[in-house]
Amino acid sequence: MPSPTDRFSDRVENYVRYRPSYPAAVLDVLREEIGLTPDWSIADVGSGTGISAALLLDNGNEVFAVEPNGPMRAAAEKLLAPYPKFHAVDGTAEATTLDARSVDAVVAAQAFHWFDPAAFGGECRRILKPNGWAVLLWNARRLDATPFLRGYEELLQKYGTDYARVRHENVDESRLDCFFGTSARRRSVENFQPLTLDGLRGRLLSSSYVPADGDPSQAAMLSELDDLFAREQTNGQVVIEYDTEIYFGQIA
Repeated sequence: MPSPTDRFSDRVENYVRYRPSYPAAVLDVLREEIGLTPDWSIADVGSGTGISAALLLDNGNEVFAVEPNGPMRAAAEKLLAPYPKFHAVDGTAEATTLDARSVDAVVAAQAFHWFDPAAFGGECRRILKPNGWAVLLWNARRLDATPFLRGYEELLQKYGTDYARVRHENVDESRLDCFFGTSARRRSVENFQPLTLDGLRGRLLSSSYVPADGDPSQAAMLSELDDLFAREQTNGQVVIEYDTEIYFGQIA
């Protein structure tokens, strides 16, 4: 299997077009819980194609988007070029290259499960200003809320190459405690992603754990996806429902 750094390199186009964004309610939670203001500087670690960075930039924040994967970082640079407060950084969670005590918060969106939690925690302590905050975000797909979502999960279980091993739900309290050094607080908000058939196909193919182009099982997987869509669509769309999970705390 490809390394965490490389495994999305052949999925970038679909990732940009079909991955869900984060709802604006995330910002409301962060304002309420940690005092987020537009003048904070933020390290967005494992920033990928810039989905979470865009949310923070729209809030007025200066964002240092740390991403080791070249194609994903290039996509973010293209997407976010209009933002003068956006800075792309070639670095990793464990070695961001950012200056010591340089940011007010560290955010990792849909990425923490790829990191070494202890090493990432140490790097956060280095780059955070005194009393700075760490925030972990995930769009957690609801697995059993509708017949469509049950069918989609069954499809992933059937065709996913290493789905059970790499899914972010494997992050447990021990990994969170190892990172934060204490118990983190948690909030969640709803998020919904309506998709046409083309969008659903792209969303599936953006996942690193499904068969890639050239894999003989990809065609069978997409055929079953098309059948699922035909059964469950309403007015030419299905909806992937998420709970956007927000963990936050100050690194002990």
